[in-house]
Amino acid sequence: MTAVKEIKDVVTILFAGDSGDGIQLTGGQFTDTAALLGNDISTFPNFPAEIRAPIGTVAGVSGFQLNFGSIEIFTPGDQCDVLVVMNAAALKVNLKNLKKGGVIIANSTGFDKRNLRLAKMDEEYTLQNDTRLEGYKVHEVDVTKLTRETLENSGLGTKAVDRSKNMFVLGFLYWMYDRPLDITIKFIEGKFKGKQDLIDTNIMVLKAGFHYGETCEAFPTQIVVKAADIEKGVYRNVIGNEAAALALISAARKANLQLFYGTYPITPASDILHTLSRHKNYGVKTYQAEDEIAAICSAMGASYGGALGVTASSGPGIALKGEAIGLAVSLELPLVIVNVQRGGPSTGLPTKTEQSDLLQAMYGRNGEAPVPIIAAQSPTDCFDAAYEACRIAVEHVTPVFFLSDGYIANGSEPWKVLKGEDLPKITAKFAAPRKEEDEAFMPFSRDEKLSRPWAIPGTKGLAHRIGGIEKENLTGNISYDPDNHELMTKLRQAKVDKIADYIPEQKLDNGKEGDKVLVLSWGSTYGVVKTAVKELREEGQSIAHAHVRYMNPLPKNLGALLSKFDKVLMPEMNNGQFVRIIRDKFLIPAIPYNKVQGLPFFTQELKEKMTEVLNAK
Repeated sequence: MTAVKEIKDVVTILFAGDSGDGIQLTGGQFTDTAALLGNDISTFPNFPAEIRAPIGTVAGVSGFQLNFGSIEIFTPGDQCDVLVVMNAAALKVNLKNLKKGGVIIANSTGFDKRNLRLAKMDEEYTLQNDTRLEGYKVHEVDVTKLTRETLENSGLGTKAVDRSKNMFVLGFLYWMYDRPLDITIKFIEGKFKGKQDLIDTNIMVLKAGFHYGETCEAFPTQIVVKAADIEKGVYRNVIGNEAAALALISAARKANLQLFYGTYPITPASDILHTLSRHKNYGVKTYQAEDEIAAICSAMGASYGGALGVTASSGPGIALKGEAIGLAVSLELPLVIVNVQRGGPSTGLPTKTEQSDLLQAMYGRNGEAPVPIIAAQSPTDCFDAAYEACRIAVEHVTPVFFLSDGYIANGSEPWKVLKGEDLPKITAKFAAPRKEEDEAFMPFSRDEKLSRPWAIPGTKGLAHRIGGIEKENLTGNISYDPDNHELMTKLRQAKVDKIADYIPEQKLDNGKEGDKVLVLSWGSTYGVVKTAVKELREEGQSIAHAHVRYMNPLPKNLGALLSKFDKVLMPEMNNGQFVRIIRDKFLIPAIPYNKVQGLPFFTQELKEKMTEVLNAK
């Protein structure tokens, strides 16, 4: 009889295999099921840059890490409890990510001589003889063979049958963690609608994996992870890019504007286009341009015409958009520029995460071209941060950067669905038509926010000149006057600085003023910093945490807050960018801690660095 063990904490599973093994789909389905059962979750998909990476090689390994549990979760976990590997290369890459005493579930066919050769391992290697695996619970399951036996009479070819083996693994994990099959069965029926043979075979393999768990004596215990005690409400599982797309739609509707999204596909930002293109029923216009320059110029044209113009890319594409961003600054148009950051420079690490475009957003244009910057902290926060970027763009009539990165853009969390009436108000103010007797229209006159009028072409009496050449103050006419250029430069900077009067002051996320060390984070480092600081405070350490969303302008009270602490530690997934801004602005000896590996921080490595700073004299 199967024993049942209940865990009142978290479980971390890492699925790993060849990029053609359906690892991302397997992880995604387990995630959706865990979310619908009420677990809190956090995920980290990690895949190769190549569309079809070399089969069986280390370079071709795809991974999906899922942390789910009955308590509140902020990271996808450090080392995993269970490592599922479909071949030798997956074990070679990910063994270091498994906790001592953890479980390895290995597809034994993936360790034949061919796979060992592709992974550049000794062809005589066996799991039984690997001394590194001492202390681990290793289970060899011939997933490939069992899948083929299940579909022996299906009429499918061997390649088609082998593509179903991820369903066998998924079914087995569902049994291991007492998960129902019906959620994935509905997914299969929807995905392969009209192809009954594929529906039947995938469900058959899914159930075979589940029944294997029931009958296999090597796994005598089922593990039960109860629902998390989280705020009541309607939840859905959402990835960061999807949350950002929903925010753009919501902000446009709240402001009573049409949403225009001009873009050029690039990893890891493309899912925003995919999501928006499915919501034409909300009046969304999506345009896949021939290049990055055309993409931003089309969005700028939409903003000039009275729509909410949005463009998105990653670092290389933002570089190509640089001159046009400067034009948007000069024209002072409401425009949202999304940068889903990835490893660089140049093509760099297209599918890996990094925070290395902050200085690009701050200074990456010719001349003095200041742009407000908002950074998201988690997959679900991509909604709130993108919505806020839209609000600032519309109400302050300015281009705004929204920074995300590959980690949170592709990661997922349970998101409490919001109602339209609960969203902050966004007010779009257009310049009113003018009569002949009115004074001449001044397109660069300014209101209390230092914003110029949003004048829609064709509106009576609002004709004015636009272009990239410097404008004369008030009239907008071309001007080469030195004093005017300095005035306009300072006005554009003052306009961005003025936004600080309309954003919240900086608060502590944890700890109190006067603690010995403040950890100052931004972007996707939020969850892991929050977890590390929380654990250290529970151990009695004098440490606090503040997380910055508004990167430019910074909250008005940030400098005063930083002065309350003996030391300020700043972890970043770059070579030290925000720390330069903080040191420059506030003249404090902030301590950098940098990781530039295309991977997020682990809680343990942060705790070690924080402890080192706490103990240093």
